[in-house]
Amino acid sequence: MTRASDPDVAAGAVFAALSDPTRLAVLREVAERGPITATELAGGLPVSRQAVAKHLAVLQGAGLVTPARSGRENRFSASTAPLAAAERWLADAGAAWDTRLDRLAALARRTSR
Repeated sequence: MTRASDPDVAAGAVFAALSDPTRLAVLREVAERGPITATELAGGLPVSRQAVAKHLAVLQGAGLVTPARSGRENRFSASTAPLAAAERWLADAGAAWDTRLDRLAALARRTSR
């Protein structure tokens, strides 16, 4: 088993964070309405403020949202950099599979002659 590289770890955190439909909805709301508080988010979602806060913590851990203190509240904004890193990871993985499939197709052509 190989150790995961930093891009693999970062992409994995993004994929894990986005794998939950509620968390994906929270991120979408932050992106569209931010900077926004957990209380404001909970008002528009079918989950409690505590659940929103937990989802925000996971999104923050993946770097997808960043909090900024505003008085007694944290206002969350979306961060697109981790999405770009995950997109690069997907593109690299797709390219690797394309190469493998091209080799397999070439082998199949050679052996079918």
